[in-house]
Amino acid sequence: MTDALKRLSDEGVAIWLDDLSRQRITSGNLAELIDQQHVVGVTTNPSIFQKAISEGHGYDQQLADLAARKVTVDEAIRMITTADVRDAADILRPVYDSTDGQDGRVSIEVDPRLAHNTAATIAEAKQLAWLVDRPNTLIKIPATKAGLPAITEVIGLGISVNVTLIFSLERYRAVMDAYLAGLEKAKERGLDISLIHSVASFFVSRVDSEIDKRLTALGTDEAKALKGKAALANARLAYEAYEEVFSSERWAALDKAQGNKQRPLWASTGVKDPAYKDTLYVVDLVAPGTVNTMPEATLEATADHGEVTGDTVRGTYEQSRAELDAVEKLGISYDDVVQLLEDEGVEKFEASWNDLLKSTEAELQRLAPSEA
Repeated sequence: MTDALKRLSDEGVAIWLDDLSRQRITSGNLAELIDQQHVVGVTTNPSIFQKAISEGHGYDQQLADLAARKVTVDEAIRMITTADVRDAADILRPVYDSTDGQDGRVSIEVDPRLAHNTAATIAEAKQLAWLVDRPNTLIKIPATKAGLPAITEVIGLGISVNVTLIFSLERYRAVMDAYLAGLEKAKERGLDISLIHSVASFFVSRVDSEIDKRLTALGTDEAKALKGKAALANARLAYEAYEEVFSSERWAALDKAQGNKQRPLWASTGVKDPAYKDTLYVVDLVAPGTVNTMPEATLEATADHGEVTGDTVRGTYEQSRAELDAVEKLGISYDDVVQLLEDEGVEKFEASWNDLLKSTEAELQRLAPSEA
């Protein structure tokens, strides 16, 4: 047991792993991380699956079976990814049971090519929930404008959701609103809303990457002094918004009906700039009722030398606002940055999905039985 990770858990931060592969499942590594490193959840995305399937031979048997059945490449990907998520969900089931469904969760994403199509996103979310068929699954829906009504509808059907690709405070508020509307819809339909859970994945490091690039281009001492500040300020103000929404009268009515708060999840927490401490987006974003999903390198760094000093979010709101205002005053548009990051995020996941399609198709051809 590692003290830093235990301390993080004790402070109310749920530690999730931002990675999954069949090798991680079958080798016992995932079970080990749960047992020894306080990991209580797993997130996946198209990039993670593309990497997992293109490396090694862990998927050969299933791919050979799918090739023999002559399934389409899209169907093959869905069979492979849902099998991994199902197995990971089973490994995490004891955590799910012991936390009343809050943790022990595994996330799987709707096809990123549907990010701007509300109806198709809803249909895909329903299909994924049916395919995985585990109560501790979260269906990932991007926080695009088309994603917002899909979130409401899917939550309203009683399906738990991980809302992904949130960069801006305005969009985050819209996400929380979509979640509450979904719970209200589920309640009207007579569903037990205590069984519906959600997290809102607020992306961190990419905000610094983009704003730092613009600050470097300005090159003034004032600009340089603001490097590495914007991402934390943005995330901390998101937590302020979370506190506000989940202490509102609207929430009180849902709370009375045993609704669950939609927890903020810090995503993209691997540090991109080597000049920053590798645990920056973990130890400086400690607040109760949050989730931090980490790549394994960040998890190991936190376990090894993370200095968890208690809550590092509440009490910072005034300073955080001042830092974002200072960036804006230098002519760097916050709205422009967050919209660019959302567009790039969707494009990156779509590109990874297309790479996944290509590599899976090549594997299916390689393993196809020769015609007699």
